[in-house]
Amino acid sequence: MNQELDYAEMLEIPVSTVQVVKKKSVFKNPFARKNKANAAQTTAEEQVAEGDLKDLVVDSVNERVGAFVYAEDVSDPPKPEKRKRNIFGGDRGSKIIITELVAVCVLAAAIFLTNVFMPSSAINTFIGNLASPSPKAEPTYSEIKLSSIVSENLEDANVTMTESGVLCFTGKSSIYPVCEGTISSVTKDGDFYSVQIKHTSTFSSVVTGLSDVYAPKGSKVKSNVPFAYTDGESEVRVSMYDGETLLNCYTLSGEIPVWNS
Repeated sequence: MNQELDYAEMLEIPVSTVQVVKKKSVFKNPFARKNKANAAQTTAEEQVAEGDLKDLVVDSVNERVGAFVYAEDVSDPPKPEKRKRNIFGGDRGSKIIITELVAVCVLAAAIFLTNVFMPSSAINTFIGNLASPSPKAEPTYSEIKLSSIVSENLEDANVTMTESGVLCFTGKSSIYPVCEGTISSVTKDGDFYSVQIKHTSTFSSVVTGLSDVYAPKGSKVKSNVPFAYTDGESEVRVSMYDGETLLNCYTLSGEIPVWNS
């Protein structure tokens, strides 16, 4: 018992109980005879005395370590109650986030339903315009720089322009487009070819009187690369159109057509 009390004093902690061990005497008194009633009364008195002794020892130890004696609850401490968090409660920020989430879900559902039942609705048109990039605006014919239809070093070719706006010349030469574009048609009339070139969705040119054509239909052509040839046996004529309208709003600067300002 002394070892346990010394250990409690070393730890400087209060104690609430001790264990008292009473050693029996090794010498028996042959003259001490008691009946059963006296033996029971003696045992009860010894238990009371033992309890008083325990209390005295506990008080003495606690006074020496400067601690207060308290009744220790040896039962298990109550477990904290788990509370379910309400996602619709809480602070103001949580409510705002939840409100925005609900609004997004409602908007997504509305868009889905309009896509299914009203594909041509205003909201679908608006969203489609936002999703698809706007096409690049093509230039008008007057914004396109024109080039010569014959080689610059061709001395025999004398390019002229009719009153209606058609470029004409006769002689052996490679033929160039007035500007870059795509060959939309190649036709043959007798021994000569006619070629139509689309430069934009509305601006095009038609070249007739060609002896040979290098580029087939669908080919892209450049203003500095010849696409046909004439052997000089037929007059080559170049007409430019804005849609179905024949253009004559240009003049010649040497062999190069230039738009009128």
